[in-house]
Amino acid sequence: MDRPPNPQNTGVSTGTTILAVKFNGGVIIGSDSRASIGGSYVSNKMINKLIQVHDKIFCCIAGSLADAQAVTKMAKFQLSFHSIQMEAPPLVKAAASVLKELCYNNREELQAGFITAGWDRKRGPQVYTVSMGGMLISQPFTIGGSGSTFIYGYADAKFKPDMSREECLQFTTNALTLAIGRDNVSGGVVHMVVITEDGVEHVVVPGDKLPKFHDE
Repeated sequence: MDRPPNPQNTGVSTGTTILAVKFNGGVIIGSDSRASIGGSYVSNKMINKLIQVHDKIFCCIAGSLADAQAVTKMAKFQLSFHSIQMEAPPLVKAAASVLKELCYNNREELQAGFITAGWDRKRGPQVYTVSMGGMLISQPFTIGGSGSTFIYGYADAKFKPDMSREECLQFTTNALTLAIGRDNVSGGVVHMVVITEDGVEHVVVPGDKLPKFHDE
């Protein structure tokens, strides 16, 4: 009889769907909640992949969970120290650059990529992709993880600049729902964080409340 992989021999991976989208006045970062071992055995159905690295800056993770946790822990420390030195909150690009440097300097050992999103007084809402090798790209929206391959068409067709908050929430929820329906290692609930000048709001959509796109 086949057995699931031994967690001691196989790293936990956030086989996942992650995305971040700018809207008029803010940004939404979101993900599913499933973690897997060896790419197929689900080890955790309710993990939160959205990590707050500073007051109005979040990142979401894809790849090795242990690697991602180590990198975000170091990033939090550096950004906290930076804000004390500068006597001001760090810029979103500074946070993304810290993650980029950590990923690039440890590119031979790390198996994790990140999306960084947030709001600052200099540039407003921003979204950055930090690849596993340490490449940094600024985009109006980005998607990642194993489930992203199933929703590129939807995201390209439905995204529009300067969406309202409600339109952006629906876009994010729909995209993550479609990925969960197709990708066997994406699933659980939809976690989202809405970041604006006014603050941060956490939104969770349970699996039984997700929209339906076909008859079941």
